[in-house]
Amino acid sequence: MRVGDQGHHGQPGGELPEDVTEGVLERWPVARLATLGPEGPHAVPVVFARAGGRLWSPVDGKPKSGAELARLRHVRADPRVCLLLDDYTEEWSELWWLRVSGAARVVEPADPARDPEVAAAVAALRGKYPQYGAIPVLRDPPRLLCIASLRLRSWCAGPAALARLRATLAGYA
Repeated sequence: MRVGDQGHHGQPGGELPEDVTEGVLERWPVARLATLGPEGPHAVPVVFARAGGRLWSPVDGKPKSGAELARLRHVRADPRVCLLLDDYTEEWSELWWLRVSGAARVVEPADPARDPEVAAAVAALRGKYPQYGAIPVLRDPPRLLCIASLRLRSWCAGPAALARLRATLAGYA
């Protein structure tokens, strides 16, 4: 269904156009990562970048607890993950979301600069987030989540949502 078509209950809505989905994956600043742990679903906000057809999220230099992060433990036990990208507004005609489901793995390169796949991911993260000029992209030991086998699903409330999203993405360019 295209945006503007009649969706559930006769309301306009539908999936995001492919060019907008691509723009969101390239430029949207934050996603919510859902993993499956022993106590059930676990969701946290993460930064991410796309490189080599995959999405990458680092364990970066922002303050963390001392133990291994739950998201890493969960992915080691069950690689199924979901990223949710959205933007809430009180004007519900402007709502949208993009869900990315995939299989994640924990990548622990011995030397990130010598691993071409990791080097490309780190370069993409540095290019997307100017904050990495002051905060290390990777901690020691270096670890990233790599999400592959991407399956996309989206929803957009209608033309107002699409117009607002396109304007927001233009501001991130």
